[in-house]
Amino acid sequence: MASISEKWSFDLSFITERLPSWPISALALVFSYSLLCRTLRFRRMKQQHAKFPYKTRESYSRMTATDAFEISKYISTLEFPFLSEKAAAFALFRTYGIPTISKTLCETKQFSEPVFASKRYADTGVLINEFAGNAPDSDRSISAISRMNYLHEGYRKAGKITNNDMIYTLSLFVLETDRWLRSYEWRPLTDMELCAYGTLWKNIGDSMDIDFTALKHGPNSFQDGLEFAHDIKEWVEDYEEKHLVPDSWNHKLANETTNILIYNLPGFLKGPAKRLVTTMMDERLRKAIKYPEAPAPYHITKNIILATRKFLLQNFFLPRPYFLRVVAFTEKPNSTGRYESTTYETEPWYVPETFRNRWGLEAWVRWLAGRPIPGGGKYKPEGYHMHEVGPKKMEGKGLEHYEAEREKLFAAGKGGCPFAVAKR
Repeated sequence: MASISEKWSFDLSFITERLPSWPISALALVFSYSLLCRTLRFRRMKQQHAKFPYKTRESYSRMTATDAFEISKYISTLEFPFLSEKAAAFALFRTYGIPTISKTLCETKQFSEPVFASKRYADTGVLINEFAGNAPDSDRSISAISRMNYLHEGYRKAGKITNNDMIYTLSLFVLETDRWLRSYEWRPLTDMELCAYGTLWKNIGDSMDIDFTALKHGPNSFQDGLEFAHDIKEWVEDYEEKHLVPDSWNHKLANETTNILIYNLPGFLKGPAKRLVTTMMDERLRKAIKYPEAPAPYHITKNIILATRKFLLQNFFLPRPYFLRVVAFTEKPNSTGRYESTTYETEPWYVPETFRNRWGLEAWVRWLAGRPIPGGGKYKPEGYHMHEVGPKKMEGKGLEHYEAEREKLFAAGKGGCPFAVAKR
C-alpha cells in the first residue's frame, strides 16, 4: 500500500501537470524582477554611503560642506529628484503662511502680481538651484549667494525681513525635504543624509549672515548637521504655533503661487488640481492661507496616487542611471558666458531656443494650449549672468556689493566644516 506522502506527491503532480505553466513562470519572473529592483536600489544606497567617512554619529561632526553638498546632490538629482524639487517648492510656499513674509512679498508685487510672479519665481529658483546645486566653494555657488544677499540687503536693513524670517525660510529647505521624502518616497533619508542637509544649509545660512542664536545650541555650539536639523525642527514648531496664522496677505500670495503650480493644466482641471494641492498641506498651513478643506475624495485620491508610486518605485523601478540625472541648469556656460535653465514651470525664462525646445513634442503641446515656448527676446533665452538675476528694477545694480560679498565668501573658505568653530 502506498504511503500517505506518496499519495499526496502523486496528487500534487496530477494537479500541476494540468495547470498552465505560464502563470507560475510569470509570477516567478515578476517576483525575481521585484527582488532585483529592491536589491539594486538598496545596494546603491549602501555604495553611496561607503564613499564618505561618516559611519558613526561622532564622525558626523567632521562632515565638510563639500561632502554634504555631494550627498545632497546625489539625493536631489539621482535618488529622489521629483519629490526633492516638489519639497523645495513647497518649502517656499509654506513661508507664505507667515504674515510678515507674505506682506513684504506682496508689497513688492514681484510674487503677488501675475505680470511679475512667473519671472520672480524663476529667478528665485535660479539662485537657490545655483547656490545649493553647486559646490559651496565654487564660483557659481558663491556668486548666487552674493546676489541673493544683495537682493535681501535693503529689506533686512529696513526691518522688513527679520532674522527669524530668514531662519524659518532656510529651515524649511531641510525640514520639508525630510518630511516629503519620509512620507512619500520609497525610503526616508538616513541619518547621514539628513546630517548632510543640515550641514549644507547651516553653511548657506552662515554665508547669508543669518544669526542662529535663537536655536537651542545656537549660534555655534551645534554638534553636527543632524543636531542642527533637530534644533531647527524644534524652533520651527514653536515659531509656527505663534506666527503661522490666518491673514489676507497669505491668501493673496498663496493664490498667485498656486496659479503658477497649475498653470499648464487645462481650465477644467485647475479647480480639482487646486484642491489636490490643498491636500498636501497640514491643517495649520491651510488655515493660515485661508484655503477651504478639500473634500475627502481628494485626500483619498492623493493617498492612493502617492502610495502606488511609492510601491512601484521600490519594487519595479531600477535605480536612475547617471545619464538620466535631473539638473535644473546647464553645467557649462554658453558662448556668451551665461548659464541656461533646462526646465521651466510656466514661462520659459532663461531656457535656450534649441530645436527640441521649439519643435519638440512638449513645445507643440504647450503651443496648442496657448502657452509660451522658448524663443524671442522676452524670456531671455540667451541665459543669465548671476549678478543680473532678479527683478527688472534691480538689473545692473548692486555690482559693487556683489563683488565685495564674493571676495568675503571666497576668503572664508566655504567648503570646510561649518561646525568647526564649535570644537575650538
